[in-house]
Amino acid sequence: MHGSASTTSSVTVTVTTRRNAVYQALEVAQEKNWVSRSVDVFLITLISASVIAVILESMSGIEAKYGGALRFFEVVTVSIFTVELLRLWCSVESEFAAGKTALQARLQYLTSFHAVIDLLAILPFYLILFGVFGSLDMRFLRAVRLLRVLKLTRYSAAMNMVFITFRENGRALAAAFLILVTVMLLAASGMYYFERQSQPEDFGSIPAAMWWAFATLTTVGYGDVTPITVGGKIFGALITVVGIGMVALPTSILATGYSQQLKVSTATYKDRAAEALDDGILSDDEIRDLESLRVDLGLGKHTASQILDAGRVQHALREHSVCPHCRQTMPSDHG
Repeated sequence: MHGSASTTSSVTVTVTTRRNAVYQALEVAQEKNWVSRSVDVFLITLISASVIAVILESMSGIEAKYGGALRFFEVVTVSIFTVELLRLWCSVESEFAAGKTALQARLQYLTSFHAVIDLLAILPFYLILFGVFGSLDMRFLRAVRLLRVLKLTRYSAAMNMVFITFRENGRALAAAFLILVTVMLLAASGMYYFERQSQPEDFGSIPAAMWWAFATLTTVGYGDVTPITVGGKIFGALITVVGIGMVALPTSILATGYSQQLKVSTATYKDRAAEALDDGILSDDEIRDLESLRVDLGLGKHTASQILDAGRVQHALREHSVCPHCRQTMPSDHG
């Protein structure tokens, strides 16, 4: 009995060790982890080459001449991307899985942004391979393969910050979109009222007038459909001015949100730097940890250097009993 329990425990430890090794290899590389770094470089190169191959395949001349080679490369690419789904198996090793069961951790990863993109990267290939849609034109599924470019966001802290901004400001963006749709309907209705008799083909109905409203509110202004009546021109001019505000609204929301995320990242790095500089000396391990954190947060080297310099100055001032704010000598504790 003891031998059986010991064997089971040994197998469990071996599986956990291998799972952790796979997790470390597939995750974004940390300092001096050459295996993970090599995997990152390989996957980034493969993703980029795959996206280029999809673009080239859409060109009839290249597809006719190198179609076989492109299809073979697609099979190889999808095979590797399929193996990459091991991320689901080893997701229990993530720091976000702490305190969760294996099932809960995997379900959490399965619904994450990166997991969805990983699935979409290979799904069109298998849908076409197994003929799920029968004889329907599958070219739209081939175009979906271009979503593979989003796999690169896993290796870009700046892009991750953008997606966090979208997630954190989802309600504000939804409200801005609702306002845009409402104004578009009002603009289409107004232009239908002014132009329906003069231009029945372009403004004969509210749905038909929506094309003009959309092009005007987004400030694109293709010019293929324009009002010709006096009332229509005046109304169109007003809608054009409103359109400028409609474009600026979501832009300002995103800009403010991104700025806020950058402040959070800077504050996080500043707190970690203050802890590391508590004794006034940065060890090699602390320097590596701070550099890894800087990369993860997407901060520039110059910004990080300024934070460290400010931290050193504050520590030196504290050591000499000088207030870091007013630079006045503070009373001694021994007095």
